[in-house]
Amino acid sequence: MVGGAIATITSLLCLAWTKEIVGGFLHLFGVDREAKGVYTAAICFAVLFIYVLDFSINVIQAGIRAFIVDCAPTHQQEDANAWASRITGVGNIIGYLSGYVNLPKIMPFFGDTQFKVLCVIASFAMASTLAVSCIAVQERDPRLEGEPEQREGGLLAIFKEMWVSFRRLPPQILKVCRVQFFAWIGWFPFLFYITTYVGEIYVESVIREHPGMTDGDLTDTWEHATRIGTFALLIFAITTFASSVFLPFIVAPTYRPPPPTAATPLTPTTPGSLSASGYFSYKPKSTVSKWQRWLALLAHLQIPALTLRRTWLLSHVYFAACMLLTFAVRSVTGATVLVGLIGLPWAITCWAPYALISAEISKRDAIRRGLLRAPPSRDGQLLARGEDDKADQAGVVLGIHNVAIAAPQVIATLVSSVIFRALQKPRGSVDDNSVAWVLRFGGVCALLAAWFTRSVGEERDEEK
Repeated sequence: MVGGAIATITSLLCLAWTKEIVGGFLHLFGVDREAKGVYTAAICFAVLFIYVLDFSINVIQAGIRAFIVDCAPTHQQEDANAWASRITGVGNIIGYLSGYVNLPKIMPFFGDTQFKVLCVIASFAMASTLAVSCIAVQERDPRLEGEPEQREGGLLAIFKEMWVSFRRLPPQILKVCRVQFFAWIGWFPFLFYITTYVGEIYVESVIREHPGMTDGDLTDTWEHATRIGTFALLIFAITTFASSVFLPFIVAPTYRPPPPTAATPLTPTTPGSLSASGYFSYKPKSTVSKWQRWLALLAHLQIPALTLRRTWLLSHVYFAACMLLTFAVRSVTGATVLVGLIGLPWAITCWAPYALISAEISKRDAIRRGLLRAPPSRDGQLLARGEDDKADQAGVVLGIHNVAIAAPQVIATLVSSVIFRALQKPRGSVDDNSVAWVLRFGGVCALLAAWFTRSVGEERDEEK
């Protein structure tokens, strides 16, 4: 995870100062900074570090989720992943708000453009939060479980091990990855083109009012349209954060916490000993009753029939319905409201699959270590004997899950290119619905994801 953070920070700073880095390096060999070759080299340099950034961010994401798997017990995996999505929502809101502020004027020492200052701020934020996580979180020492077996070295061995791990994935995790594959074919068009969709609606309304606009007028109009699209994404981020805060309180937990035990075998358990122990843990009666009222209120909010799997399934249907509403939306206000409504299924997408995978890995690890009773199946007996541990390594499983998310990007890009090729009109034309049809294609894929979500299990563990 530290390596991924270093690569991410390096990529961000290189992208922010691409022109200066490439121009300065080639100038050492006598090349003019404004030459066409410098411009071409800068584009190649930027593309290279965009790919590096893409890979390094996936490394960090897998590491953060593996942190949760390793450090939280099975019954807290859903809550831990919910908090991860909430913090991510806060970061998204801060990022979109920063886009509205003239950062170079406020912090000129970080750079002379908005992008440079944003990259520096993001780099500082990543370095500081990662340092806090690495210092504060204590992982289980793997040496306590015996010496690890010897493995083959080299890049080929890594791919071989990943292929073996993929073939031996637990059924529940494999089903989640299959759902993610189709779900992200639907999500990528939205994430890529929703700003363009909102902007096109605005530009089309301006063109209808002022036909015969020049290229300069169109460029200025599109710049304003981009800000309108960014505002829609800000509403989207706020809705996502609000949903990530509220939804975990109404969704029934998949796993029950283990029953509390007494502090010592000779001390009988009493209602008071479950909440306090000793003089220094005494709390006033009014404080305890206030917390009890809050807990009772939260318990009433929970819907027993609304499990995490059903919530995830409904989110796919909800997203598909929103994509079909693009047939009816004709105004900037309607498009902004639509984008804001999609924050709800996005919050579930950032929570549910990770919680299901994390809980499954944690449960299987607890069975292997004898903390939970193994199910009466061949797979359960293998787990109890510790003979199926290679398929449950958090880093490997989450890496395969990231592949299931990233691979649809290629499919979504290819299909979107075909749709744009067939339907896109020249710049400045009206009734260009190509982006809307790309979003509707994503909605159809979301319905396929909903169908496959039906096969995801909802079994509860049985504590010893």
